[in-house]
Amino acid sequence: MAFNGHQREDGAIDEDETPTKQPRSDKEKPGYLSHEPSNEASASAGRATSERRTSNSTARHRRDSVKKTRPPFPWFGMDIGGTLVKLVYFEPKDITAEEEQEEVENLKSIRRYLTSNVAYGKTGIRDVHLELQDLTLCGRTGNLHFIRFPTHDLPAFLLMGRNKHFSSLHTTLCATGGGAYKFESDFRMMADLQLHKLDELDCLIRGVLYIDSVVSSGPSECYYFENPTDPDRCVQKPYTLENPYPLLLVNIGSGVSILAVYSENNYKRVTGTSLGGGTFLGLCCLLTGCSTFEEALEMASQGESTRVDKLVRDIYGGDYERFGLPGWAVASRCGLQQLFPF
Repeated sequence: MAFNGHQREDGAIDEDETPTKQPRSDKEKPGYLSHEPSNEASASAGRATSERRTSNSTARHRRDSVKKTRPPFPWFGMDIGGTLVKLVYFEPKDITAEEEQEEVENLKSIRRYLTSNVAYGKTGIRDVHLELQDLTLCGRTGNLHFIRFPTHDLPAFLLMGRNKHFSSLHTTLCATGGGAYKFESDFRMMADLQLHKLDELDCLIRGVLYIDSVVSSGPSECYYFENPTDPDRCVQKPYTLENPYPLLLVNIGSGVSILAVYSENNYKRVTGTSLGGGTFLGLCCLLTGCSTFEEALEMASQGESTRVDKLVRDIYGGDYERFGLPGWAVASRCGLQQLFPF
């Protein structure tokens, strides 16, 4: 049977679906006299009616159960890091006419605002190139949008949420990262929202596995480099996480954590470093005068590292063949800086 335009595997009839009526046989016409035992016919009809009722009741119960456990829109998830806040928004694309009529204006306003813009204020960015389209999540089809802004601009985000009356749609927001603990009282006081806090390393591992499982077209989110030591033959290749364990997972945020992962639920943090994305942004601000992550990325994309880093060929005039070091390998980071001052 059709269910929202898709074939139902259980064959159940939806409440909104009206079965096509079939012409009645002579036995069903008024005035037809049957010579078959009436009690058997009645019993058979009764069993069939009972089975149909049971089947329909079971199907309705299943759908009602899904609807009850499915959270109301809008669907958000947040990772509040030390440098950036990352926001994931699910935009439903299968909204029915009935749902659209019942939608409150607040919900429509939030969806329009998030999906019709690629920039929010001076620092909020929606990464259009990361958008995942036509995903099925909790039985709904839609697109996943990825939005980010500096953590120090979180008060502006909370003010926007209050102005758009977000708390009239949700009282709880799912969040992870250190900021979910640090700014919990701000969410409660400024936006009237409670945070459902989730461990960021649990979310990290499950997120990696989820993205790998749903991305079926376009460039793979997981990849490796073939011939990585040869710039002329180095090629990026997709990598599927069908059976990846054990693996080392390096999470580069404001700092860096390195995890040994043995299964989705079995892992440990083995080491880390304080030199991470926060270090990169801090140095960029100090050395170049930029003030945002976007400015730093733009300047880095236009830079020429060979004018800053000292390479093996700058020391040996070519390759260091004895130890197999190619001339393009970096021997000293910022080693040429004295020759090219700011």
